[in-house]
Amino acid sequence: MTSDSMNSNSDVSLESARKRAMEIRALYEILEQRLNGQVWTLHELMLGFTNDVGMVGRLILANDGTWDIDGDVTARLKHKLGESLWWVIVLAERLDIDITDAFTSTMDHIEQGLAPAVGRQGQ
Repeated sequence: MTSDSMNSNSDVSLESARKRAMEIRALYEILEQRLNGQVWTLHELMLGFTNDVGMVGRLILANDGTWDIDGDVTARLKHKLGESLWWVIVLAERLDIDITDAFTSTMDHIEQGLAPAVGRQGQ
């Protein structure tokens, strides 16, 4: 990535992912209303996310052969990583954070900090 690509959202298609994630979240909210009389709180969403992140950790261990898990580890990792991205989008929406802007500005900031260390000053 060159500095010309910084601040460019054209390479990031998080908006379509955000829309799809929120469509799925809306379905969960219908179910939550039906079963619990209310939608999940921010804290409950965060617990769901941390549970899945913990499973990603176990699946990484299984991928490395240090944790025994039944089934196709790669398929389960693919699912849980996708689900983790879904959680991040849902949490960002609940917190009124533009995830595309957050991602782009964070990557720009990290790149600016790394560029001098890897000899890419002025590029």
